[in-house]
Amino acid sequence: MTLDVMIVDDEPAGRRTLRDCCARDPDLNVVGEYGDSRAALEAIQARPPHLLFLDIQMDALDGVSLARSLDPQTLPLIVFVTAYDQYAVDAFEISAVDYLLKPFDDERFQRTLERVRRRREAESAVQRQQALAAALARIERGLSTADMRPRVLAESGSRMHMLDAATIEVVEADRNYVKLTVGRDTFHARSTLQQAEKTLQSQPMLRISRSCLVNVNHVREVSRTPRGDFILVLAGGTTVTSSEGFRDPVRQHLDRLKVQAG
Repeated sequence: MTLDVMIVDDEPAGRRTLRDCCARDPDLNVVGEYGDSRAALEAIQARPPHLLFLDIQMDALDGVSLARSLDPQTLPLIVFVTAYDQYAVDAFEISAVDYLLKPFDDERFQRTLERVRRRREAESAVQRQQALAAALARIERGLSTADMRPRVLAESGSRMHMLDAATIEVVEADRNYVKLTVGRDTFHARSTLQQAEKTLQSQPMLRISRSCLVNVNHVREVSRTPRGDFILVLAGGTTVTSSEGFRDPVRQHLDRLKVQAG
């Protein structure tokens, strides 16, 4: 039986992974793909799909709020997609709602799909609504109490990697992508520097030029060029230099980190 599918994830790489997995199954028909949760809600209300892949953490309207806004009478089967394993397993397995923990492979996707098909045949609309309500309650408790460590999905070669935001040392603009440096490794994500800065707002990111952000937690050495720009050496060995236009903001930030004399 063919299932109409919608994908809602504000990360382009996350949507692409789901789209590719769906494309390999002839019984899945992707009827919509959204990075904007509000636009997604309007589309779901206008044409409810059979199956919804829904990211929990999104800007504006998060996945939990979106799910609560759906009409119980046309409620699709929902597979929550999450990078936060602190609460995912408990919230979903106990509540009998399906989930995918990023990063996942095709085998894990197929196992979830098999479970979705069994639920579609066995569950009534009331049972589906009850399971969703229980899962959402657990998710909200997890969001409010867990020590959330944001994670970023990025590419290296032909593989996707889930990076702990706290390990990212440098973010640099690279045309339609950003380059993420973790130690001696580099990754790419389709994003703007402004979007990346917002995603990493939990970290002490310092903009040192129009195209470069530095995680101050990883700065190990600071020196100056003859013209006065700052040279920052990161824990992994990467060296970056501030631009003239950002010289004063960088200096002011570094001055605040100095040990003051009594």
